[in-house]
Amino acid sequence: MQENWQEKHIVFFDGDCGVCNFWVQWILERDKKDQFMFASLQSDFGQKFLSERGLETNVFNTMYLWKPHQYYLIKSQAVLKIANILGGIYKVGSLFGKLMFPAVSNKVYDLISRNRMKLANQKCYLPTPHQRKKFIEV
Repeated sequence: MQENWQEKHIVFFDGDCGVCNFWVQWILERDKKDQFMFASLQSDFGQKFLSERGLETNVFNTMYLWKPHQYYLIKSQAVLKIANILGGIYKVGSLFGKLMFPAVSNKVYDLISRNRMKLANQKCYLPTPHQRKKFIEV
């Protein structure tokens, strides 16, 4: 396993979801400061994360953002934090998103989550060798 994962923000996602994989690719392309790593919720690492927090280990419709020893966020709060960390125009977007009530932004998140398999273009994404190092597989 990569040695520096504990210093990164870890994005947990549904590895079987085309929409989720699209957003992982989107983050990878914008992570110029190398702040993120990724793990599918189905991986051993993802399953351990879920079980240690008493979260469902067989439901993969929620994205999680975890900063080890600091916090973990779910749904729209995770999305807004990712945008904030990426900075620039994305940070401005995250500030706008924070003006919405969490219940409203989570309802939008849930609507997309429920329909994500219909929305997904199930093309296979292959990360570059540098990007592949950002995935935690154990």
